[in-house]
Amino acid sequence: MKTVTKKINTSAIIAVLVFSGLIATLTETILNVALSPLMEEMRVTPGTIQWIITAYMIVVAIFVPITAFLMQTFRTKQLFLSAMTILLVGNIAAVFSGTFELLLISRILQAAGTGIIIPLMMTTVLTVAPPEKRGAVMGLCGAALTLGPALGPTIAGIVLQSYSWHVLFVILIVLIVLSMISGAAFLVNVSNVTKPKMDILSIVLSTIGFGGFIYGISSISGTGDMKVIATIFIIGLLCLILFCRRQLSLKEPMLNIRVFKYPVFTIGTVLVMLSMMAIFTMAVMLPMFLQGALGANPFVAAMTLLPATLISAAATPFAGKALDRFGPKVLLPVGFAVILVPLFILSRANVDTSIMTIIILFIIVDIGIALTMSPSQTTALTPLPKKEYPHGVAILNTLQQLSAAIGAALFIGIMSASQLKALTAQAPAPVANAAGFSDAVLVLSGFVLAGIVLSLCLAFFLKKRSLSKDTLTVDAEIFEK
Repeated sequence: MKTVTKKINTSAIIAVLVFSGLIATLTETILNVALSPLMEEMRVTPGTIQWIITAYMIVVAIFVPITAFLMQTFRTKQLFLSAMTILLVGNIAAVFSGTFELLLISRILQAAGTGIIIPLMMTTVLTVAPPEKRGAVMGLCGAALTLGPALGPTIAGIVLQSYSWHVLFVILIVLIVLSMISGAAFLVNVSNVTKPKMDILSIVLSTIGFGGFIYGISSISGTGDMKVIATIFIIGLLCLILFCRRQLSLKEPMLNIRVFKYPVFTIGTVLVMLSMMAIFTMAVMLPMFLQGALGANPFVAAMTLLPATLISAAATPFAGKALDRFGPKVLLPVGFAVILVPLFILSRANVDTSIMTIIILFIIVDIGIALTMSPSQTTALTPLPKKEYPHGVAILNTLQQLSAAIGAALFIGIMSASQLKALTAQAPAPVANAAGFSDAVLVLSGFVLAGIVLSLCLAFFLKKRSLSKDTLTVDAEIFEK
């Protein structure tokens, strides 16, 4: 294959990919506040409509590890346009969905596109970014990954005041088309296409494994048949174990889990999971507290979360620059401490807590997330050889989905159990809701405290030089004509 050295527009590539990542993650939560009207319109139960969310998470978790293989098989632009086309088709199908079954199929297509776009964005940006700006540009990726899911319910709440939920997908279609036009104009191939052999058994094991595991975890706090849920979970777990063993035995694994031999990657991955667990759980529990304990309506609840979302998105790129300047040994412990303090205060919230107090505390929590999420990702990927970036990114994004599912199931379960205990003691419903929220946030604070300890331990494994001085080069020969 003939290759040439070619000057590329790095800024344009990063802008296109970050914008696309924002659209993909926005799709993830765009229907969260529309579940109640969807139940009435499609005449389904809460347990059924929840599959609109659960199925999306499962499919994303399935496609993220497969993307590591896809990035070594297809050119960057080719894979990008294919993923965005899948996302586009999913949104078009959603616009015309009149039944639950068709809407579910459209969500599965959207999730498949998202599962490819997210790791493709991170891997490509990490590859083309200059070493001294790596933290800052990864911060932009982090902003997209946090801003998209957080903005979804807010945008939906505004649109649904006057329009049908179908309009949400019309808006996304316009954004996707703009992204595809920009990608066609500016993207170039930056992947090292090695055409690895496809291992069908690995794909089957990962699909059943990640799908079953996510389904089991996300269904813990539900009302389904626990024997069936436990069986699916155990099958998923066994398939994951077999998947990992097979990857270790293959010369060209679909997902190279040997990257866990790097202590910095392993600890950084756990820190990413803790950050994701904190922000995803709070984004779910806070609206429940605002509506159940403080009596706010869904629109007010969405607006209460918006300031923190916007400030976090603005702070994430600055956190990347701070990582370049101060390094993870300083930034990560400080970031987790910033999360811990407001969470501990929120763990004492009650029916008399003002909405303004919630807004301020959640802003501080989100600033802490900005200081930890993307910097932890960048730190984790730093020790990996460049050829392992797709695998490292795929693992990080897959485990983010797992941590979100685990966090939601665990802490909402704690919240529900504590709330039931208070109701049994004859406490009023708002007081019981506040008690459940308080207990769940207190336990979450313990997880964040573990993040502080781990980030301090990370210092023992990091090299003395700062991240900004680590070598990360891009071979000009990989940019194909």
